[in-house]
Parts: sequence; C-alpha cells; structure tokens
Amino acid sequence: MDNTTPPPAVPVLLATADDLLLDDLLRLAAAAEVTPQIERDLLGLRRSWQSAALVVVGQDFVEPFARTQPVRRPGVVVAGTDADDAGIYRRALTIGAEGVFLLPGEEAVLGDKLADTLDGGVRAAVTLAFVGGCGGAGTTTLAAAVAVTGSRRGLRTMLIDGDPLGGGIDLALGNEAGDGLRWPGLLNAAGRVSAAALRAALPVVDGLAVLSWDRSEVAALPPEAMRSVLGAAQRSSDLVVVDLPRRGDPAAEEAFVRSTCTLLVVPRDVRSCAAAARLVGPLREVATDLRVVAREPGLGGLSAVDVAEYLALPLAARLRFDRDLPGLMDQGRFDPRPRGALGRTASEVLDAFGLYGLLAA
Repeated sequence: MDNTTPPPAVPVLLATADDLLLDDLLRLAAAAEVTPQIERDLLGLRRSWQSAALVVVGQDFVEPFARTQPVRRPGVVVAGTDADDAGIYRRALTIGAEGVFLLPGEEAVLGDKLADTLDGGVRAAVTLAFVGGCGGAGTTTLAAAVAVTGSRRGLRTMLIDGDPLGGGIDLALGNEAGDGLRWPGLLNAAGRVSAAALRAALPVVDGLAVLSWDRSEVAALPPEAMRSVLGAAQRSSDLVVVDLPRRGDPAAEEAFVRSTCTLLVVPRDVRSCAAAARLVGPLREVATDLRVVAREPGLGGLSAVDVAEYLALPLAARLRFDRDLPGLMDQGRFDPRPRGALGRTASEVLDAFGLYGLLAA
C-alpha cells in the first residue's frame, strides 16, 4: 500500500528557467505576501501542474510545455517581458492560459492576481449597478430586493450603497442600528482591501452583507475607495449589488465601469422617460451592459416595451406597482416576498444572469 501523502496545495506556482523573469515574479509575490512554489524545469512544472490555485508560466516554458499536451485547467497565466513579440499571445492559448502579463508594464495587475489567491482565488462575481432614470424611481428598493433575493437563494451577496446623499440603504432593510462598518470608516481605503476582512466587518442582515452610510455628516466618496472596496466585494461574493446616484461623479463611474450590467430604473410615464433619456448617453460611455427596468406607475402610463424603445435599451424586467411597500419600508419591514410584485421582479433579474443559486433544482 502506498502511504505517501500528497504535497499540500500551494496558492501560486511560478515556472520559468529565466532568472531575470523569476526575480521579477518573486518580487511581485513578496509584495503580495504570497509564498510561491518554484519550478525551474518542465518536469517540475508537469509534476506540480494541478497543485496550485494559480500557475504562472514563464514565456520560455510555454512552447515546450504545450508539446506535452497538458491537461486543461483554470487559473493559468503567462508572464513575459515587453520585449516579447506578439506571438506570446498565440502560444499562451496552446496551454489554455487565461491571460498574458507583460512586465514591467502590467506588474500591478499581475501583483493583484497573485494577491487574490489569499482570498481563495478570483471569484467571477456578477455585479449589478442600479441607477434611477429620475427622482423617486424606486431604484434603492429594487436594488435591495435583488440583493435580499440573491442572499435567500444561497448566493454570497453584498449590497453596497454608493450614494452618500441617499439616506442609507440600511434604513430600507430596517438595520440602521446594526453593528458593523459603514462607508465613513472606508473613505481612506486605497490599493487592495482584504476581501475576507471587509465581509467580516460589515453589518449582516439575514445573511446579506451590507455597506451603507451612517447618519453622520455626508462626505464625498473618493473613487479610489470605491475601486478598492468594490474589488474586495467581488472577490468574496457571488453577487454584488450597487445602488448608485443619478448625478455623475468619479466614484459612481468606477462602479459603472466595473459592473457586469447597469440597470436603469424608469417609471412608465412620459416625463420619467424624458428625464432618463438624458442619462442614457453618459451611461453608455461607462457601462459595459446597459438595460432598463420599466416600473409601473400608480395610474396608467406607457407600456414597458414603449419605455425600452424610447430609450433604445434592452428591457431587463418589468416592475409592477405595490401599494403596500412604502408603508412597510417606513416600518422597517422590508420583505420582497417571492410571490409579490417586487420579489418576482428581483427573481426575474437574477434569472437573467443565471443566478439561480441553491434553488436551481
């Protein structure tokens, strides 16, 4: 019987025989506080190919390693230098690499990727940004409902209030007195924020991590803080929901740029559509995927299709009017019931992005 214990998994494997490249990679690993495994020959790379969360293959190993026909696996990148020719990208594909990092120009990006392994690897968090097409569109309500519904589906979810003047999204959840970190404690955040530490510090409402504002004097949100905090949220979550202001500012732009999709919430009436139309152009410049949620007003109005066609945007969902909701929110009894109008819309949004969670079956 073979009682040999397999070697413990390591976060990062560095494989190259190029001493200069290895020196650069070790410097980046040290800055990221990662202790890598090092392999200087093809035999060592093949032996350790499956043991690390992230494998960084030097450009000198890519072509000979490809001839061994390695088993495809996630978490593989290629590192080279600015002097390399364009063929490095083609060769990287032959080993299934997810990206190529040319040093020194892309040192910061590769350094962040190395550091991500300390948080258990890079999660592909779906990030949904919500913004109102006009005042009183119900954006915060829908954003909170999507986050709560995602959490109830078993998804690791974080709800972020990106509007310093919005009053605090924790009020909508009835958790304004809950213990935990708020935005004023993160305004000086810059660089890489620990994903685990952020999640552990935030207030939690029924399993949902919430980053809101407190009732102190409102401060501007620096774009560096949004960038760092949102990055940490994405590394520790399956779903990140961000409620953003209508007015353009650098912090909001950071969130729009880094979101999977931006959802513009627009009541189904002519005046609201006219107001929303003024936002569409600026949002197209920063949003990767811009869609509209058409909200039913209290009385009559345009159809959801009319709203989408007027704004020339894909229709993401329809939100029906719920007359009981404002009173429930004022009482701190926010509850997007699955069969209610708000809960059905939240489910529709999540389904559109394949976020079925534990309810997939």
